Amino acid sequence: MLKNVAAVLLDGVHPFELGVVCEVFGIDRSDEGLPVYDFAVVSAEGPTLSTHVGGLSVSTPYGLDRLEEADLIAVPAGADYVVRDYPPALLDALVRAVERGTRVLSVCSGVFVLGAAGLLDGRRCSVHWRQAGELAVRNPRAVIEPDVLYVDEDPVITSAGTAAGIDACLHLVRKEQGPEVANKIARRMVVPPHRDGGQAQYIERPLPRTSCDTVGEVLVWMEEHLDQEVTVEQLAARAHMSPRTFARRFQQETGTTPYRWILRQRVLLAQELLEGSDETMDAIAWRTGFGTAAALRHQFVRAIGTTPNAYRRAFRGPQAA
Repeated sequence: MLKNVAAVLLDGVHPFELGVVCEVFGIDRSDEGLPVYDFAVVSAEGPTLSTHVGGLSVSTPYGLDRLEEADLIAVPAGADYVVRDYPPALLDALVRAVERGTRVLSVCSGVFVLGAAGLLDGRRCSVHWRQAGELAVRNPRAVIEPDVLYVDEDPVITSAGTAAGIDACLHLVRKEQGPEVANKIARRMVVPPHRDGGQAQYIERPLPRTSCDTVGEVLVWMEEHLDQEVTVEQLAARAHMSPRTFARRFQQETGTTPYRWILRQRVLLAQELLEGSDETMDAIAWRTGFGTAAALRHQFVRAIGTTPNAYRRAFRGPQAA
């Protein structure tokens, strides 16, 4: 059962990510018939910790011994968590916790603490998309999923940046105490109990400019004519190559096939238009070469993990749907 929760902090903790854990597990909502958690903020580095917000500090009487009784240990993000060293006593406490069946949950860069403890080895995990590369370098045995909001590899739960910590916490409540409890907590927080899509919809992927030697001019033409249907034979003719040679060179210089390359550019253009224009779905489908709104929706969901309408609402508000 999920009853005893501890948030363990290091110097430089981010107040928002700490607040996410406190908001879900640290507030008494018994007046609404919701469970009350035995919640504590624990310091791994002394009674008073700095935050990354100037002049703001956190004080707590609880040390690492408080983790021994927890059913869930949450590790919020913090400044320089990606590159700093961690107290060995904290890492040992996290390993012991997992060995006895306690869950550990990271928010954003808190996952680097779990990685330093060896808890990501052989496990799927999530992290903020900007830190996925560094996490892979530091944890080569981890299976990183940079496009998702959170990963539940019980007893290790990892979440991506900031608000994805809310998703992970509510997921755990839903899993342990049912959707009614999770939905009521979400309603009090004025957040959706479950978000569609993953991090893919938030990752910055500007339309790339190529430095390819032999197919570069063709790529520029393809970017400028995304609304047109083209064949490998037509593209090869533009490059003055046989279709077979062109396909081979294209794969060598871009790492993908012409079809997949142009499909990705069409999705990227659709993202730009959904974020920055009021064009209809039919108009966007035509401009991006998908032809119909249904085809746009199908390919957009496959690539981004959410619908074009939901994507537009996320970036421009509900009035833009």
